[in-house]
Order: sequence, then structure tokens, then C-alpha cells
Amino acid sequence: MLGNLTGIHLLVILGIVVLLFGATKLPALAKGIGQSLNIFRNEIHADGSGKPVVDGTAPAAPTSTSPTE
Repeated sequence: MLGNLTGIHLLVILGIVVLLFGATKLPALAKGIGQSLNIFRNEIHADGSGKPVVDGTAPAAPTSTSPTE
């Protein structure tokens, strides 16, 4: 669906955003989005291991089972 976007489409979308928010509010909007992304990234990597925490628990070690016949 979004694979068909070309340069002209993106320019039209940018123009609409400028009309909606105004040129003076765009820097503040971009700053707010950037700060939100930084907070989001910090919360993802909050455990300190550098790996994303998915559900808040460490993955369980696989248990070995002996084959039964």
C-alpha cells in the first residue's frame, strides 16, 4: 500500500502538514517527537543489557528431554 508513494506524494503530504501545523510550530513538533523517541528507546533498554525487554522476564533456558520408546 505504501510502496507506491513517490516523491510527489511525499511533497504533497509535507505541504498538507505545513498547512495544518504552520511553519512556526513544526520545529517544536519535531523536537517533541524526538524527545518522545529518546524516552521510548531508554525505556526499551532499561534493563541495562542492551537487548530489548519484550515481556519483562528473561527467556527460560531450554530443558532437555530424554527420548522415550
